Amino acid sequence: MSVGPAGWRLSRILLRPAQPILTPHPIIGLLGVMLGALISTLTSRITTFGLADIRGAIGAGFDEGAWITTAYTVAQMLVAPAAAFLGVVFGPRRVLLVSSLTYGLAMLALPLTGTLTGVLTFQLLAGLSSGTFIPLTIGFIVRNLPPRYVVYGIAVYAMNVELSLNFAASVEGWVIEHLDWRWLFWDTALLAPLMALCVHFGMPAEPVRRDLLKDGDWWGIAYASIGFALLYAGLDQGNRLDWFNSGLITGLFLAGGLLVIAFVVQELTCSKPWITFSALFRGNIPLLCLLLVLLRLIMLSTAYLVPQFLVTVNDYRALEVGDTLLLIALPQFLLAPLVGTLLRHADPRVVMAAGFAAVGIACWLASHLTADWVGADFLPSQMLQAFGQSFAMTSLIYFNIKNLSQAHILALGALLQTSRLLGGELGAAFMQTFVRVREQFHSFRLVSDVVAGSTDTVHRMAGTVARVAARSTGAEEATDRALSLLSAAVRKQAYVLAYIDGFVVIAWFIVGGLLLITLLRPAPKQ
Repeated sequence: MSVGPAGWRLSRILLRPAQPILTPHPIIGLLGVMLGALISTLTSRITTFGLADIRGAIGAGFDEGAWITTAYTVAQMLVAPAAAFLGVVFGPRRVLLVSSLTYGLAMLALPLTGTLTGVLTFQLLAGLSSGTFIPLTIGFIVRNLPPRYVVYGIAVYAMNVELSLNFAASVEGWVIEHLDWRWLFWDTALLAPLMALCVHFGMPAEPVRRDLLKDGDWWGIAYASIGFALLYAGLDQGNRLDWFNSGLITGLFLAGGLLVIAFVVQELTCSKPWITFSALFRGNIPLLCLLLVLLRLIMLSTAYLVPQFLVTVNDYRALEVGDTLLLIALPQFLLAPLVGTLLRHADPRVVMAAGFAAVGIACWLASHLTADWVGADFLPSQMLQAFGQSFAMTSLIYFNIKNLSQAHILALGALLQTSRLLGGELGAAFMQTFVRVREQFHSFRLVSDVVAGSTDTVHRMAGTVARVAARSTGAEEATDRALSLLSAAVRKQAYVLAYIDGFVVIAWFIVGGLLLITLLRPAPKQ
């Protein structure tokens, strides 16, 4: 997985960082941060929810179209390790100005191609551009905002990651209902110029340090970027291709693993290493790194379960799913300033534990679902989860910062992006595979009961045959239709049981996270 925040330090460069310059326009800068986090996550989620419409519009098959979403996030992972280095050399403001405008142009051009090759090409370009947003915006919050704004900036960042994660289904559903598939890309493209304006006026210009380019550990950056990108691609496509039964997935994991090993060897033997591994094992850093991955895994797992239950069991459309997910998204506007104020006075570890516990209770509530549940039945658990995830994410990032010196803040952004992508993909891949396997298990068990010829089954079959007999041409057709209806009911109940298992296993992950939090020590005084 990704390295710790101090481990992401550009050892020679960041030991002599340029003096941070405070922005004279913090509110404008915060808006730029908000837009960067929103665009980065919203693009990926909208594409995921609207993938079927995109495939149909460009005439792509299921298997080849599956790479549309992968192209974007793999490109984000590819640029993540280099983002901190680019920020140090050229300054965050310059990098974000170029990347935001490049992203906007890529998203505007993408739907006009009308071909799979064009879509994949511009998805890669958009991913490379937006992959710099989160690593550099978090650095701006800590290095360039006045101290009193820092905790609120972190809260705004966390709020927007949450907001875009759960707001995407509503956007996708509304666009498909009222516009067309091209606006799945054009909506975020229109936000890019606004982000560029906020970056231009809200972020201070820092001096360019071109002398650092010739001393950069380019091999280390290349090994890390390509290695983690290949691992991410394997995770993203693993469930579809049945994991190690596929030669492609095996090759992706093998090549990615070898490159990550080469990256480690390079850093241990290089005279001017990009990363100082000895810093990985100091203080709270390893635990915080693990908690970041775990929290992101939990967030993406729950973000998968609720929409899939509503679509699979209740045949919800995307817009209807979005109405339910808004129960998580909308409270963030109220929670962000509340969490920011609370963290100015409370121990972040306590706030973090409260957030994890709230998500755990929410999962326990959701595990009582039945086949009759609709979107409104998720209201208590989703509201509690909104509270918990906001508290947990904000306090975790804030506590990371309190454990670092100014020299490592830009590196923290690269850590957050790497953890966000890999941790989230671990959660999505794990939960997709877990639900699939558990559905197969429950289907087999329920079908076994049906084959056994229990009294309940015989009575249900007889009743179903009687109901459909009037609309059938004979007894044979009526029996076939009854068997089809019974099979659908068994499959539906198997999915319900699988989703219940999913919420239960997430609750156990939460327990593990709470145990890790108890091991955290107070942050060092700075």
